[in-house]
Formats: sequence, C-alpha cells, structure tokens
Amino acid sequence: MPREYQFDYELRHLVYFREVARQLHFRKAAETLAIAQPALSRQIAQLEAALGTPLFVRSRRKVELTPAGRALAERVEPVLRALSKIPAELHSLAEGGSGHIKAGFTGLAMATVLPAILREFHRKFPGIRLELNESPTSAQLAALQADDLACGFFHPEATPTPGLKTQVLLREKNGVLLPADHALASLPSLHLRDLAATPFVLFPRAYNPGFYDRILAAFAKAGIAPHIAEEVWPRANGVGFVRAGIGATFMCPSEAQQLPPEVIFRELEGPGPESRLVIGWKNTGDLDPALAAFLSVAVDRPANAD
Repeated sequence: MPREYQFDYELRHLVYFREVARQLHFRKAAETLAIAQPALSRQIAQLEAALGTPLFVRSRRKVELTPAGRALAERVEPVLRALSKIPAELHSLAEGGSGHIKAGFTGLAMATVLPAILREFHRKFPGIRLELNESPTSAQLAALQADDLACGFFHPEATPTPGLKTQVLLREKNGVLLPADHALASLPSLHLRDLAATPFVLFPRAYNPGFYDRILAAFAKAGIAPHIAEEVWPRANGVGFVRAGIGATFMCPSEAQQLPPEVIFRELEGPGPESRLVIGWKNTGDLDPALAAFLSVAVDRPANAD
C-alpha cells in the first residue's frame, strides 16, 4: 500500500473520537456508541498515541478538547459526513439519478429540438449535471470516438460512422434566409434557380460535409452554380452576415420561428437541401446510467417534435 494511505489508526477511532468530542463525556459517549467505557478510553488513547498528541484534557469534573482535539474535530466531521453519504450517492449514480454528462451540439440543435429536451431532462433528473459544448459535426464525431463526449447532436454523414449509434431527431427541407430588403423578399416562396445571382453564406465543408454536399447537389439539380460569398461558423454568424446584407443562407422552417427584422425567411419550391439532425453516442453495450437517463428523454421523441 502507498505510504500516503498507511495510517496508525482506523475509521472506528475517528468515529469514537467524534462522539466523545460531541458529548465531552466518556460514559455518555460509550452508551451512545454501545461499547464499554474502558474500551472507549483505550480506543481514544490509541488514537492519541497514533497522532502523537493528546486530544482531551480529563479531570474528575469535566472533559475538554485540547487545541489539537479541536482542530481534529473540525476536520473529522465533514469527512465522516461525506463517508456516510457514499452508499446513497453510489445507489443514485447506479440508478441514473446523479452523474455528469458532456454533450456536443450544433446551432441547429439549439434552435430546434434541444431546448425542449433540456427542459424535460432537468425536470426528470435534476441530480445529473449536463455540460454542453457547441461544436461542428466533424469535431463532435472525433470527440465521440475519443470518449471526450458522451453524446452529441450533429448532422449525420452519408456513410454511418463506425462504432456510433444514432437516432434521427429532425429532418426538414431548408428554405432560404434573405436580407429583408432583398429584391425577391416580397415573393411568398422561391425556387433555388431564382437565386442564381444571390451570394450565399455557408460554412466550411470540413465542419459538416454531408449537409454541404446536399446543398451543392440541390444547386446542381436546379441547374445553377452557387455563388458562395462567405464560409463562417457557428451558424449564428451566418445569420449575422445575412442581417448585414452580405448574402443569403439556408435555414429549415423550425429555426425560422423568431427572426430579427433585418431578415426574412422564404420556403423553397423544387430542389432544396434537407437538414438532418441526429443524437449519437458510442455503441459500447452497457451505457453509463447518467447517459442512459439522458437518452431516455432525448431519444423518446418523434422526429420534428416541438
């Protein structure tokens, strides 16, 4: 055993000391502990010998703590209190009532399904701490493989990632987000070919290749080439560029519920890219109880649920 874990006293010595320090009376402490008073006195003497200092001043009339005894009493109380909580805490952890989860998310997740999931999860499992980190799909996939994330809300690749299990949470055809003063903003709906001369604000392909390629495929199907003015991340920055009048961007209807006055959303007729959002986690068989609790909330939802 490492030297730092070698002690000349045992846990029972600290329990006995704490009771005598609380009552300052050996007989009463012995009765509370259900041991004989001489045995209790021997245990305290063993603890004092192990620590190399007296802990009590004894007289015929009273028992008092020495300065060392008072210092030990201050330190031992939180230790014993923490130890007493371990069984309940371990039971809660095993049952999924406590724990810590790290989850990744994209802007689409936070703008659509994630807030409702968080609300329900915190209502059902208030003892589990959830740590959220916004990151693109590519970063989430790498973090999941490295066990740096327990789960993630991301956009699936065309080819499933080995070792990950996913559940679809959202599938929606995108419309376009335009500056409110765009020449086509007055139309109730648009075709992608109507936007042949409009610059677009996208994101680096490496962050979400699947969605990026669906965008290019939609342009190709519409018979036009995209004019990409900027590639930015996160998604909120793209919306900011549209507000500044720099270009248009794609957005699914679920995201377009509350928009600033400088922009306007229009649905697309004909070809248009589809947003797909999944929750994914490592398929390792037995799940951590806290993660299982989170998935019980997140996965048990129909796609496109509010």
